[in-house]
Amino acid sequence: MIGFYNYTVFLTYLSLASASTGIIISLTGAGHPFVGTFFLLFCGLCDAFDGRIARTKKDRTETECKYGIQIDSLSDIVAFGILPVCIGAALVFRSDVFTFDIKGWALPFSIMCFAVMALYVLAAMIRLAFFNVSEEERQKTEGGCRKYYLGLPVTLGSLMLPPVLILQYILEQIFTVDLTYIYFVAMLAIAVAFVSRFHLPKPGMRGVLIMSAFGFVETVLLAIALLVF
Repeated sequence: MIGFYNYTVFLTYLSLASASTGIIISLTGAGHPFVGTFFLLFCGLCDAFDGRIARTKKDRTETECKYGIQIDSLSDIVAFGILPVCIGAALVFRSDVFTFDIKGWALPFSIMCFAVMALYVLAAMIRLAFFNVSEEERQKTEGGCRKYYLGLPVTLGSLMLPPVLILQYILEQIFTVDLTYIYFVAMLAIAVAFVSRFHLPKPGMRGVLIMSAFGFVETVLLAIALLVF
């Protein structure tokens, strides 16, 4: 078989499988966007450690290294580009504020939301492609690991969007007001951050563990919100 199947790529494969499952669940029937969010969080957990685990294998060939970089980006565009958009689409289809039929969108605001989702995927793809090219050029001159990111990494969307969904869901249940638009405002802000030029320090192991703990807390809060309401 073509490809590689050792432990260095296991988490990347698992992340893609999780993203695919989340997409299917989000778009099944009326859609289950809040359940799909659990898979987004799991993708973020896999991505937090896949590179570190891969680097523990000292005898990786150049082909294995390049393969790992390629599948990481391909997996990321699905997990952190497509899955958040599918969650957004599920929110639209379950909302009373938005109307969708075969003739088109009945409300201009619905068109804006779908435009934001398209922009989000585009921004994620641009960022991933730019990162791959710039990282390859950087390693020719510097070597080692980079010290900072330029712009917001797409993987951080897996930590920034769930709190928005949790807040939205709780407020909707308490005040019975449709707050679906909040998710798309957050998506637009994150999409802009993907392609913006600002320096963000790359987290070390301590930072990765803190973000993983934050993701775990988000998972617990989302589960509690769904069970209570």
